Amino acid sequence: MANFLQELRTGLFNAFASDPRVVLLGEDVLDPYGGAFKVTQGLSTQYPDRVIGTPISEAGITGAAAGMAIRGLRPVVEIMFGDFLTLCADQIVNHITKFSTMYPGVKVPLVIRTPMGGGRGYGATHSQSLEKMFLGVPGLTVVAPSLAHSPGQLIQAAITDDAPVLFIENKLLYPQSLCDAEDPQLEVWQRAGHGNYPVAMVQPKGTEIPDVTILSYGGSSRHVLAVMRRLSSEEIVVKALFPATISPIPIDALMAEINPTRPILIVEEGSAGFNWGSEIAAILYEKLLPVLKTPIKRLAAQDALIPCAAHLEQRVLMSEEQIETAIMEVLSCQ
Repeated sequence: MANFLQELRTGLFNAFASDPRVVLLGEDVLDPYGGAFKVTQGLSTQYPDRVIGTPISEAGITGAAAGMAIRGLRPVVEIMFGDFLTLCADQIVNHITKFSTMYPGVKVPLVIRTPMGGGRGYGATHSQSLEKMFLGVPGLTVVAPSLAHSPGQLIQAAITDDAPVLFIENKLLYPQSLCDAEDPQLEVWQRAGHGNYPVAMVQPKGTEIPDVTILSYGGSSRHVLAVMRRLSSEEIVVKALFPATISPIPIDALMAEINPTRPILIVEEGSAGFNWGSEIAAILYEKLLPVLKTPIKRLAAQDALIPCAAHLEQRVLMSEEQIETAIMEVLSCQ
């Protein structure tokens, strides 16, 4: 069974093979290094003229890629750590996402890939989940694959998209096996979401009405799926919904799978406050308030800097134990 990293790399190779306009830019992406997390390993050897190693200038890399996209290429930018997206923000917010509206007929088919998240002891400036800073930017699609998606298929969908895509890859997902139809314990299926980016749904096999529905995405899926497996042995049925796009939110697809008479828990790996969970909860309250039986509960990492020391980092980041505790709390409210 392929893991997240292998699927993602295969998706990139397939995109390069199917379209000669696809190019990749980034720091340390050339072989033999192949990127900080080895996602691009082997790509520059097979396509030496289409993989470009760049200087350390995230704003420059992103700006150059925008020009390449406008001129007809399909650039993929690798930002080594998601924390450095702050250096790309001006290019993304004030240029890349605006060009197609400001200048009729102009398209910017650009993908910005970047690893997010903590758990590896990298400290306060290399462990953040900053995707919430880019949610709601007009013209920008933010994709965050979970373990219930095919990251390879999603990166190919992003590359063929005619609009800018920010592609979030959680660091701790890279070595993880994907949760797919071959899983002996969990049933996995998909429904249409935003554009070519589906919503993945997971539930223990042989079950029907869930006790709790969890809405989550990306890196949090590793914790959610582990808790689902553990609780299913205790006959607590958890259904998880993982949208591939966290902005725009495929709210119609999510609502079609939510039972408002059962508890709802929203789980994300980013910090608490002004986040994805806040927006999801607000929308659901507006649409479902008359039929909701219990309050919607949200769970995220602490609103704090992320330490290097493992025992301190674990206190800040969201954990399986916190998810399980939150599930028990919402069940007790019924």
